[in-house]
Amino acid sequence: MSSLEEPLALDKLPSMSTIDRIQRFSSGACRPSVDDMGMGTFWIEGRNCSTSNSCEEDYEYTREMFPWKRHTRDLSQGDSVNQRTMSLGRNHMVCGKVWDSRYFPDCQYNSKSNDRDVWGYTNKFLKGMPKFVKIVEVGPRDGLQNEKNIVPTDVKIELIRRLVSSGLAVVEATSFVSPKWVPQQLADARDVMKAVKSLEGSRLPVLTPNLKGFEAAVAAGAKEVAVFASASESFSKSNINCSIEESLARYRAVTNAAKELGVPVRGYVSCVVGCPVDGAVSPSEVAYVAKELHDMGCFEISLGDTIGVGTPGTVVPMLEAVMAVVPVEKLAVHFHDTYGQSLSNILVSLQMGISTVDSSIAGLGGCPYAKGASGNVATEDVVYMLHGLGVKTNVDLSKLLSAGDFISKHLARQSGSKTAIALSRVTADASKI
Repeated sequence: MSSLEEPLALDKLPSMSTIDRIQRFSSGACRPSVDDMGMGTFWIEGRNCSTSNSCEEDYEYTREMFPWKRHTRDLSQGDSVNQRTMSLGRNHMVCGKVWDSRYFPDCQYNSKSNDRDVWGYTNKFLKGMPKFVKIVEVGPRDGLQNEKNIVPTDVKIELIRRLVSSGLAVVEATSFVSPKWVPQQLADARDVMKAVKSLEGSRLPVLTPNLKGFEAAVAAGAKEVAVFASASESFSKSNINCSIEESLARYRAVTNAAKELGVPVRGYVSCVVGCPVDGAVSPSEVAYVAKELHDMGCFEISLGDTIGVGTPGTVVPMLEAVMAVVPVEKLAVHFHDTYGQSLSNILVSLQMGISTVDSSIAGLGGCPYAKGASGNVATEDVVYMLHGLGVKTNVDLSKLLSAGDFISKHLARQSGSKTAIALSRVTADASKI
C-alpha cells in the first residue's frame, strides 16, 4: 500500500534515542502559557519569559521529528537525527512541537524536561485506547436505505463482496422488513442474502423488526440478526409505529426464537443523544433501553446518534449511564456525521473503553424517518484515524477506498469520506507530474 494511504501512527513518532539527542532543546525552549493555550494546569509550570532576546536563540530541528508526507525509511532510527537540519529563527522547539513566539509571546519553560514529559502527553490522551477495534460496516443496509433511487441487486452484492474482501469483520447485508416501507433497499433482501451468505471471512447480519422478519431472514440463510429500539418515545412511534415498550415486547419474541436456533442477536438503540421530535434524550432513557436489550439476550448493543447532534460533551454522560448497566465490552457506537462530530465522538468512546464502531462506506446513509439526518461516519475516515492511533482493524484501506469509489460512482456523486477525497486529489496531482 502506498504510504500516502496510511496515516502516521504512534510507531512513526521519534524514538527515545532521537529524543535523547534533542534534550538540549528542553532547557531553553519556551512553552505557551496557561492563558494562551487554555489547557489549565496541564502545562508544566515555570517562569514566564518575555519577547526580549532571552527567547531569541536559534535552534535546529530535524524533519524526521515532524513526519508528514511520504516516508520510505524507518523514522525511528536516531542515527540520522542530525541530518538535514534547518534554523527555526523565532520558532522554538519543545518535545517535538514548534511554537511561534509571534503568536505565543508569554511562554513558559521547564529546565527539567525529560523523556517522560514527551511521552506523558501521549499516555494522558491515549491511555486505555483499545489495541484492536472491530468495525461493523453498515453501508449495504443503513447506508443505502436512504437512497431515493433503486440500487440494483447486483450492485449491492458486488459492494458487499468488496467490503468483505477489504478485511471488515462484520458487514450488515440487508433488512427483512416490509418492502413497502423502504422498497429501494429491502425488496430484494432474499436475493441479496442468497448471493452473499456463502462469503467467507465476515459475519453478515441482517436487520429484523419482528418475529415475521426474523423467520424470513433465517429462511433466506441469515446466520445473525439485529433488532432496533429507540430511546425516544416519539421516534419509536414514527419509525416503527409502536411505543418503546411495545417494541421491546416484539424483540423478546425475536430473541427467544433466536435462542432456540442458536442465532446471535445484536441490539440497536437509536436517538441516544437527540430526537428529531422530542429534542434532547436523557441518558437514563438510553440506559433503560440498552439494559432491556442486553437482558433479553442481545450479545452486543449499538448506541446510535441517529440525527448526528452528539458532541463529546453529550456522548460521555450517555456512555457513563449505559456502562453502569451494560458491560462496556458489549457496547458499540454508531454515529451519524450531521454536524461533523463523529470522529471526535468515536475518539472519546474509545477512551472510555468502547472497542466496536459502526460506520458506512463512503459516508452513505441517513434515516428516512429522521429529517435532517445525514450519512453515517465514513468507514474510510474511521479506519484512517484508527490506524493513525496505532489501533489495529485488520482492514486494508486501499481495498476499502476501492469499494467506496465503486459505490460512489454508481450513485453518481462524490464520496462522503474526507479521506477518500483527499487521497484521490493526491493521486490526481501525482499523475500530472
